[in-house]
Amino acid sequence: MINTLRNKINEYFVGKEAVVEDILVCLLAGGHVLLEDVPGVGKTMLARTLAKSIDCSFGRIQFTPDTLPSDVVGLSVYNMKTGEFEYREGSIMHQIILADEINRTSPKTQASLLEAMAERQVTVDGINYELPGPFMVIATQNPVEFLGTYPLPEAQMDRFMMRLSIGYPESTDEMQMTRNYLEGKTVEAVTSVCTAEDILNMQEEVRRVYVSDGLLGYVQNIVESTRKEQRFVMGASPRATLLMVRAAQAKAYLSGRDFVKPDDVKAVAVNTLHHRLTLTPEAKIHKENLDGILKSLLLQVRVPVE
Repeated sequence: MINTLRNKINEYFVGKEAVVEDILVCLLAGGHVLLEDVPGVGKTMLARTLAKSIDCSFGRIQFTPDTLPSDVVGLSVYNMKTGEFEYREGSIMHQIILADEINRTSPKTQASLLEAMAERQVTVDGINYELPGPFMVIATQNPVEFLGTYPLPEAQMDRFMMRLSIGYPESTDEMQMTRNYLEGKTVEAVTSVCTAEDILNMQEEVRRVYVSDGLLGYVQNIVESTRKEQRFVMGASPRATLLMVRAAQAKAYLSGRDFVKPDDVKAVAVNTLHHRLTLTPEAKIHKENLDGILKSLLLQVRVPVE
């Protein structure tokens, strides 16, 4: 089923198999994704294709400076006939959420997503409302426009399992993409290959993927190395450790195994860590590359051999 799902998404989202793989890792691990790239490379199409492929409800929130928290989580409206307040759902009440241009809205509205991302619920007027499962937030932001934007704080960046960049397609892939467009093979034509219940079952199977104590120590050593690295303002959080382990479980599951190998950890380490780390001013002056530093740290940490 997971291979069929992977092939279905790649059929419509052409030439970005690695990005699709990472999106599926986050989906099966129960995490959220931040897509940071220039406009027009298919961020919205990827989210919609994923939602239609797994037969899940899709909600898009177009963030602007005047978007209010109530637009996201909903609000209570007084019903004059019954004399009671009724909850009106916000845009968050869907299974796959596209938070488009999340850095264009105010910090207060950005913060309205935190409870939903962490606890799969929203609180309106003291009452908790459960979100439908599987629940996943795919947020996008444009890294080259800074006018009128509100950069995400570290606490909110830490809630995302991965930050991914799609990038421009290869020339042959762009030709195929154009051919699909001319033939009407767009996201509206995507058919589902599984159900939301199937995804929930696979998420439960991912949680049962075996992780040895040696692998847990390996992940902890990787995170610890970021805390000792002088070129980072601060190291990765304990949440990074937990999410890296879960992502490695999902990576092993996608590879058809019920146990985690060091290669699974290496495959997800950079994408789960780089948005949680910030270079020091001195490192920026020397034009250090954050991903390059992370890759060098991975080479220094001893790999368990058992």
